[in-house]
Amino acid sequence: MTIVMWGLLASLAAGLMTGVGALPILFGRTISRRSSDTLLGFAAGVMLSASYFSLILPGIEAAEGLYGSVTLAALIIGAGIALGAVTVAALNEALPHEHFIEGREGLDSAALGKIWLFVIAITIHNFPEGMAVGVGFGGGNVQNGISLATGIGLQNAPEGLAVAVALRGLNYSKWRSFAIALATGLVEPIGGLIGAWAVSFSEMILPWGLAFAAGAMLYIISHEIIPETHRHGHQNRATTGLIVGLILMMVLDVSLG
Repeated sequence: MTIVMWGLLASLAAGLMTGVGALPILFGRTISRRSSDTLLGFAAGVMLSASYFSLILPGIEAAEGLYGSVTLAALIIGAGIALGAVTVAALNEALPHEHFIEGREGLDSAALGKIWLFVIAITIHNFPEGMAVGVGFGGGNVQNGISLATGIGLQNAPEGLAVAVALRGLNYSKWRSFAIALATGLVEPIGGLIGAWAVSFSEMILPWGLAFAAGAMLYIISHEIIPETHRHGHQNRATTGLIVGLILMMVLDVSLG
C-alpha cells in the first residue's frame, strides 16, 4: 500500500478505538472519577512517549540525514515543535469550544449549542493525533507508523470512555453518548490522511511534519489532559497512570520500530 493509504487506514483504526472505549456506557457501566483520572493519565503517558520516541527522535534522524548536521537537525525539530504547539494554541483561541471542567473558551460561542462546542473541543484534540499517525508512515517507515497507531489507539480507549461518561452526566442518552464519543475519534483519519499526504510529497517535509505533530500533541498533554487529571485530588493515581502509559508506549515503539 502507499504511504497515504497506510496513514488513512491506521489513523482510522486508532480513531475507532474511541468508540471501543465508550462501549461500556451502552451496558450501563460507569467509572469513578478516580479511575477516569488514572486512565486519562495513562493516555497522557502514551502520548508523551509517542511524541518523543515515534516523532521527535525519528524527526532528528531524518533531518540529520538530509542536512548532515546534528545541531541543525535539532534546531529544525525544535522549530517544528514550537510551530505545532503554537498552531494548536491559536486554534484554542480562535475556535469556540467547551470543556467539561474549564467551561467555554475561544471566541464568543453564544450562538452554538453545548454539544457542538464540546465536539469542536475534541476535534482540536484528536486531529493532531491522527496527523501524527499519518506522518509516522513518512519515508515508508511502516513499523514506526504502526507503533504510533497502536499507541494512539491505546490512549483513545480511555478517552472515549471518559467522554461518554461525561456526556451521560449531562443527561444525554447512552446511545447518543456512545455515538458522540465514537464520532470524536473519526476526525483522526482526516488528520492521518493529510499528514501522510503531506510527507509523501517530499522527504524535506518529513522532519517538519514529525516535529509539528509532536508539538501539537505536547501542547494538548500539558494544556488539556494533565490539568484535567489533577483537578479532583487524584494526581498520584494520574501520575502513576502516566508513567505506566509512557513505559508501555516505549516498549511498543522499541519492539515494533
